[in-house]
Amino acid sequence: MAAKQAGAKHLTGTVRLVINAASAKPAPPVGPALGQAGLNIMAFCKEFNAKTAGYKDGTPLRVFVRVFSDKTYEWDLKTPPATWFIKQATGLARAAQNPGQEEAATISLKHLHHIAEIKQRDNQEMSVQGMCRCLMRSCRSMGVRVVARPGDA
Repeated sequence: MAAKQAGAKHLTGTVRLVINAASAKPAPPVGPALGQAGLNIMAFCKEFNAKTAGYKDGTPLRVFVRVFSDKTYEWDLKTPPATWFIKQATGLARAAQNPGQEEAATISLKHLHHIAEIKQRDNQEMSVQGMCRCLMRSCRSMGVRVVARPGDA
């Protein structure tokens, strides 16, 4: 085995968060999650807010923070959750109480295809068609009916 180099950093943990664009604050959930990892919370908040300033207010963004042994970090910004895109496309405030028995809204395949193209940036291995199928399952679990054309509602 190779000897460890002095001062080499290695991954000690990861933190996954969902934070609204340009509104990271040291308050929960950001503060406690990053504080447990021993990171500089204010530096992360300023960096995150600067990078996400161009997004629409209230857009939830998924963030993956990799924490290293020397208390440094790297973070990746991912697209919003699929349910948020579906709610935006259908105008829903919340999903159906009893999916399968009640229908909360309808969405067209055209809209799902557009969402799939955006979501594919996070998952390059999956085809757009596969991503559409995944989104259709999310719609079903939310009580949203998928129609072929926008006018078929």
